[in-house]
Amino acid sequence: MGVFVISKRFNDEYKFVFTSRKGKTIFTSLSYELKFECEEDIEKFKLNIESAEFLKFKSTAGKYFFKLFLAGNHFATSRKYTTELRLQKGINEIVQYASKSEMLDFSENNFVFTD
Repeated sequence: MGVFVISKRFNDEYKFVFTSRKGKTIFTSLSYELKFECEEDIEKFKLNIESAEFLKFKSTAGKYFFKLFLAGNHFATSRKYTTELRLQKGINEIVQYASKSEMLDFSENNFVFTD
């Protein structure tokens, strides 16, 4: 099962990534000014995954990626994939597991494992 991981960007805005069962990033969200907006969008996405649209692209370098749209709005962009098959596997993982995935918050940069 995948997981949504909330963290901060270098400009102090929030973002989240959806990672696969194996810990690989599948997509990264847009930036959010406030953390609760980030959390709300994750919950909205989990409830409305069936209406999500995946637009597939191929970069000039020959890599495949998708942009994720929810209710017609750009929501997130995937990582780059080497083949179209891997891209489709990433999409399938989102569709299958995103609605059941938990949310982890690493935005405060607190150490999870102390000495």
